Amino acid sequence: MLKMRKKYLFLQSAIVFILFNSMLVGSAVAQAGSEASSKVPARSEISDQYKWRLSDIYASELVWQNDFDSVKAELPQIAGYKGKLDRSAQELLQCLKLRDKIYSVNDKLSAYAYRRRDENIADSRYQALAGKADSLSAEIDAVTAFIKPEILALPDKKLAQFRQQQAGLKEYSYYFDDLVRQKKHYLSAGEEQLLAQSREATQTGENVYNRLTNADIRFPEISDENGQKVQLSEGRYLTYMMSHDRNVREQAFQALFGTYNQYRNTFAATLDGTVKKNLFYTKANKYDTALAAALEGDNVPREVYDNLLITVHNNLEPLHRYVAFKKKTLGLNNLHMYDLYAPVVQDVRLQYEYEDGIKLVETALAPLGSEYGIILDKGFTSGWVDVYENKGKQNGAYSSGTYGVHPFVLLNYHKSYNNVSTMAHEMGHAMHSYYSQSNQPYATAEYTTFCAEVASTTNEVLLIDHMLKTTTDRRERLYLLNQYLETIRTTVYRQALFAEFEKIIYDKAEAGETLTADLLDSIWHELNVTYYGSEIVVDKESDVEWARIPHFYWDFYVYQYVTGYAAATTLTEKLQTEGEPAQKRYINYLKSGGSDYSLELLKKAGVDMSSPKPIEVTLQKFSQLLAELEKIISEA
Repeated sequence: MLKMRKKYLFLQSAIVFILFNSMLVGSAVAQAGSEASSKVPARSEISDQYKWRLSDIYASELVWQNDFDSVKAELPQIAGYKGKLDRSAQELLQCLKLRDKIYSVNDKLSAYAYRRRDENIADSRYQALAGKADSLSAEIDAVTAFIKPEILALPDKKLAQFRQQQAGLKEYSYYFDDLVRQKKHYLSAGEEQLLAQSREATQTGENVYNRLTNADIRFPEISDENGQKVQLSEGRYLTYMMSHDRNVREQAFQALFGTYNQYRNTFAATLDGTVKKNLFYTKANKYDTALAAALEGDNVPREVYDNLLITVHNNLEPLHRYVAFKKKTLGLNNLHMYDLYAPVVQDVRLQYEYEDGIKLVETALAPLGSEYGIILDKGFTSGWVDVYENKGKQNGAYSSGTYGVHPFVLLNYHKSYNNVSTMAHEMGHAMHSYYSQSNQPYATAEYTTFCAEVASTTNEVLLIDHMLKTTTDRRERLYLLNQYLETIRTTVYRQALFAEFEKIIYDKAEAGETLTADLLDSIWHELNVTYYGSEIVVDKESDVEWARIPHFYWDFYVYQYVTGYAAATTLTEKLQTEGEPAQKRYINYLKSGGSDYSLELLKKAGVDMSSPKPIEVTLQKFSQLLAELEKIISEA
């Protein structure tokens, strides 16, 4: 069974737009003045203290090339084990160790190439380097494709004997058990190799999408709150959407979606191609549906996905109430989609220089313990983070773990509170990577996406809870309550909408339909009407918003934002009420990496995600926060 190696947004590969990460999750007041009106700086104009230190991976491209060559040279050696894994426990262990060595070095090669590429997506030199790394990854996958089928061909009794005879195989216990569990989905060695060789060619849809959105699309200028012409970009779009000036919001909305609409047929083709690719691998690996294929790898029952959508649909009333509240509070006869992010509290500008944001995050995360705090500070001061936006830089924010080095975090930091929240979010991913890679062998160091969003979102929730506990200003409290509601709206409700959209388009593709731009627009429109209710005008321009979502190129990824936030809500409450026992369970969870299935690891940490209860509790919290906000506003 070919499993595409995820490039985690923490992972991998990059989270392309701030819209789909925590940078959408808080809300921020528009950045007026010089920051908003200035042109995006060149990378050379940014101080080195605000850039990540990629020399920690490789001191130069020459050193990178040496490792590249050494990996290429080791491929014939690992290929030499083909047909021999049934001979002895020692040979099996040697093969697995060599495979892990090759992959761990390859991960460094890819990390360096992609981080360099993300500094300037338009730089063809690093596009080429990333492509070279991708080609090597595909070659490695093809050469090592024999390993799993040969292990699965071993009689159960013989594999058990090998595991008993060779103590070194103990670190592969989870790997063996999981492999046997999914045995029916693996093909012969030759078939697995053929699928592995197809990997690079089948990534065309995602690659075209990435180049188009990050390098080729250009957005027009708009007028800011001061009437000055400013350059619109994905990195700045949300800032303008939170402007108090409705004209600025509408301009940004029209300009952004007008631009995407020009390419809607191309985007439909790239998404349709990616869905067809995933359906090809679904059928090849003998799964009934693409959703089953996506969930099976982490042993997540289908009920978890279905319960998520059912639970959210059963709790849409608080979201409809929130939309009506926003319409009334903003004093609008008609609330449009471009009004959703407008702050309901006027003239509250929570702005933080980067260094002040660091101090705030470190203080808010104190419930995670002193050791966590020390490592976190090390991350901020030791070249982990690339802070500011520059021309050509990858949009959004992500963290990427690099085994044997340290994590790297990409930000596009502006001074708003939501950027501080993003910082906390991405450092949650980074800390998860640090703990996992420091305590797990390579074989079990890579945690799942399902688990990853818990670590990041726990940090976000701790931050906003800290802000609410420490503020004494009524208007600041109103602002923060609105931020909290926006966090849940965008991370739970909105990502559930994404997850439902994804399920619908795969159902249609599996029924033989082609995903045209008109079809995708229609599905997107109807879902927005259902989720947001009758108190909002679902503008036709926003029907093409599906084209902005890079996560749709990583099949059935987005539902994990919902489960992650729900799990984080429960774990945060335990950290705040139980103290040290909950803290120890949580740190052990971070240290566990991918040593067990996600649901089991989370149960040990203190939350059962096989139940809809965590999502219900989260949406009940949304309703309670809204009630408090309504009460304070009514008493004014």
